[in-house]
Amino acid sequence: MSKNTKTVIILLVVAVLIAFVPLFALRDAEFGGSDDAGSVMVEEIHGEYEPWATPVLEEIIGGELPGEVESLLFCVQTGIGVGVIAFVMGRLVERKKWMKKTGEEQEL
Repeated sequence: MSKNTKTVIILLVVAVLIAFVPLFALRDAEFGGSDDAGSVMVEEIHGEYEPWATPVLEEIIGGELPGEVESLLFCVQTGIGVGVIAFVMGRLVERKKWMKKTGEEQEL
């Protein structure tokens, strides 16, 4: 077995452990959004808390969005952001290569 094969196997085992250990270690944990935690903390400090605004989609559909839909919208938003950043970074790299290429042609 080569060194690269051992490294890949070790990294795969570590990735699997990173994915599955939290499922068993945090069995009784409760997860909530930062908005919920912030409003709870404000209520503890100042008493009564009334939000200034409500989410736009909740007003349109007349109720709270299911957690799966919120996760989907967050993932779509993240994907769009990563796509924009990757596009800009790619353009910058290609522009640098193009500028080098045209600079060499001008010198000849």
